This record gives sequence, structure tokens and C-alpha cells, in this order.
Amino acid sequence: MKNLNGRKARMLLVYPDYTDRDATRRTSGGNYSEGLASISAVLKEGGHEVFLMHLLNLHSEADFKERLATYGELDIIGFSIRTTAFPDAQLYMKWTREARPDVFIIAGSYHVTLVPDEVIAVPEVDCVCIGDGEYAELELCDKMSAGEDYTNIESLWFKAKDGSIIKNPVRPLFADLDRIPIPDFNLFDYENLESSKVGTAIVVVSRGCFYNCTYCGNGNFRKVYPNKKIYARFRSPENAILYLKTLLSMHPYIKVINFRDAIFNMFPDWFDTFIEMYREQIGLPCTGNIRFDILTEETVKKMKDAGFYTVDMGLESGDPEMRFKYLRRYQTDEMIINCSNWFHKYGISQLTYNIVGLPFEDIHRALKTIKLNARIKSDRVVPNIFYPYEGTPLYEISKEAGFIPDGDFTQRRVPLVQPQFPEEQVLFVAGYFMHFVRRYKWAYAMPRWLGKPYEKWLDLRVTGKYVPYKLLVKLHDGYSAVRNRLKDILVNYTPKLYMKLRMLKHRKKAKS
Repeated sequence: MKNLNGRKARMLLVYPDYTDRDATRRTSGGNYSEGLASISAVLKEGGHEVFLMHLLNLHSEADFKERLATYGELDIIGFSIRTTAFPDAQLYMKWTREARPDVFIIAGSYHVTLVPDEVIAVPEVDCVCIGDGEYAELELCDKMSAGEDYTNIESLWFKAKDGSIIKNPVRPLFADLDRIPIPDFNLFDYENLESSKVGTAIVVVSRGCFYNCTYCGNGNFRKVYPNKKIYARFRSPENAILYLKTLLSMHPYIKVINFRDAIFNMFPDWFDTFIEMYREQIGLPCTGNIRFDILTEETVKKMKDAGFYTVDMGLESGDPEMRFKYLRRYQTDEMIINCSNWFHKYGISQLTYNIVGLPFEDIHRALKTIKLNARIKSDRVVPNIFYPYEGTPLYEISKEAGFIPDGDFTQRRVPLVQPQFPEEQVLFVAGYFMHFVRRYKWAYAMPRWLGKPYEKWLDLRVTGKYVPYKLLVKLHDGYSAVRNRLKDILVNYTPKLYMKLRMLKHRKKAKS
């Protein structure tokens, strides 16, 4: 038992924030984490000290230990772990124990909530936090400060000296998000975040999602709580506006708001009330994640008036069977097309998220996703390669079908191994996705006598027997490396130019 003898706790949060393990050139930037900022705000309100080690690239043992030494005396070190960062996090925790043998190590976030047994089995881990962590970790710090037994705290599992695990129940959710203080934005080097450099604030005013998409962890996150029915919650419109005003008063250079809530229009009544208040009191250009099947044309019009210049939407698959049978997204092609037409009508740019490499998918089904994006005239697309998150229904489907290889599949570019959809084809579709969306748009805009032959020729370029997939993937990898480097240069050295180019790219006129 760690006893601080009345002294307030000093806690370091470690945030592995990178996807490219070789991006060692990154020395600034990175992403904002609402969860960590919220934990920090609650702990600081309780009088404890909180620091952040923001890891922007894979660290060597020497580099990590050198950075760790700069934080002085620490009582607790908390690791924020997403699934793809878990292998690296295990190294960091091992090096932490070597450098700080008496520190208390706790792990939390998405991966921990999905598979707590796997994480607490790591030798260096003393405790794991399941679900929302603010008030569980506040109670831990308070009891540690008072010298009290803390092994009975709800939402925390502890490793006993004999190696057994004390598994406390998960505390109930609280419905009122207004009780949480405004996040500690300045836990981060906020002005140097990747988004801040281009005048954009990442904002989250809700928690959870009440949908059950099979590839997403939200369905399993919801299950851990005893009162799971209130898992999806928003701050009140008034409190959400206060959140924004606080952020803008601290960082007045922010010119764009990017709402990163799971589904920003999840509760239509809340959404309509909020965007009217936003229009009157904030009025900055903004964007957010919107769902197709809970929109009305009137709401889209209100969004345009409030400042939405672009929206993000999960299309995921253009194959209806994939959407209904495997993804549990019950949206028809017609529904998706009609909703997209509203955005074109009111001049709001549209980005779609798409998944490639799903279980039982092949290149012909993936081509349907490209074609549906062309039909709805997507302005931008994000083709994500499917990642099977442990505990999700689609992970279990993939595992049962034999598509998940033995060993550490987290380091594979294409996690699933499927004979009908080999790796080079998945990488080809992901790499050339927008290229073909543009060309199918041309095909659909042509007179039928010309567009149909052109469409068939494009089909052969994607699915033909003699397409040199491996060579084309190598060429695209080289192109992507150059493009990403140029983007880094623009963001880091000419952010104003980058922002002007971005806004120009997304500027759309409403259809007359």
C-alpha cells in the first residue's frame, strides 16, 4: 500500500500518440486527448498535481528514461493505452519500473476497458481502470494521500502481493456531464498541437454512443457499466457553449471548431438546440461526425446557417450485405444518397469514412464502396483498413473464420489474412480509393452511351486479372511519403498557408 502521509499526489500521464512507429522526426504536434484533459481537470480540482508525457514517436529505452527523469518525484504514473499502442506501452511500463521501482503504475483507456485481464497481467502494472477514469482515479489519489486502503475502489482492479487480482465492480455512470469540470486544455502544449497549428480546436462534448456497430468498441464499452442505458450522454447545450467559450478565451487564435463526438447529431433535439446557440454565440466554421439515418433536410439547413462548412460521415461499406449482415449499419443506398444530396444542396462539403479489408469482403465488394462514394459525390474520403479490435463482434467473426493470424497481428499493414482478398489488393484499394472515386464520378456524369463503357473500363482497372497490384502499391507508398512530408512542412512552417488551402479545398457553393 502506497501511503503519501497527507501529501497530495503527483501523477504523470503517459500518452503514446503515434501510428507511424518510425516517425522519429516529430518533435511537436500530436493530438489532443479529451479523456486525459478531463482526468487532469478533476484531479487538479482535488488539489493533486498532474503532468503529461506526450510521446509523439517510438522512444528508445535511453530516450524514454531520460524524459522520465525530468519530472522529479512522482507517486503514480498512468498509461493511456489504445490497442495498437499496447506492444509499445508494455516496453514503456517495463522501463518505468526499472527507473522508478517505487512508483504506482496504473493503465487505462480503450484497450484496458476491452481486455482488462490482458493488461493487468503485464508484470509492471499495479492497477487497471475500466471505463471512465476521472473519479476512480481521484478516489485513488485521495485515499493514497490519506493513507487509507484503496483496493476497494470501484472501476479499479488491483494486483495483490500474492499475484491474485482484486476485481472491483465498475461504478455506475452519471447522467449529468455538466458535473465534470471544463477539461484541462493546458495539460497539453496546446499551441503546438497538430490541430492548433492550423487554428483548429478538437472538441468533445459527449460520451458514448447507443449504436451497436460490430467493428466499434462502443458496444463492448457500454456493457461494462451496470447502468448501460445512459451510456450515450451530452453536456447540456449551455454547458457545451461554456466549454467552447472557455477554450476560446484561453486560445483566441482558434478559428475552426472540430467536434469529435462519436455521433454529433445522436440526439436530434439536443443537436437542433445546440446549433442554434452555437450560431448565435460562437459562429466559427465547424465540422463534426454526423450519421446519415437521423438527419432531416431542415437540420442540414440549420447546420449551414450555424457555420458547418464540412461534415464527416461513416459510410463504411458500399455493399448492402456487408453493411447489414456484418456491420449492423441498417442504412440503404437510397437513404445515404438522399442525405448526401441535402449537403450538396446547402453547400456543405462531405467527407466519408470507409472500411477496406472487412471479413468476407473481396475486391468486387470493395469496388461497390468506391462506386457508392462516387454516386453520393463525396468531396473527400478516408479509406481505413479494417482492424479487428479484441472483444468486438467483428473480431470474433474474423477469429472464427480463421482470418486472424497467430502472433502479433498489430504490426501487419492488413491485419486479416483472407485468401479471397490478399494484402496487396487491400492496400491497392485503400491507396487508390480517391483516385477511382473521382473517375467514377466522371463516368456517372457522362451521357449513358459514353459513361457505361468508361465505367466498365474502370472496373477492369480495379478488378482485372492482370492489374499489377504489388507494383502499384509500392508506387503509392512512395507518393504518400512525399505527400505526407509536404503536409508536415506546411503545417509546421506555413500553417496559415495550409489553413487557407484547406478552407479553399472545402469551400462549396450551394446548388441553385
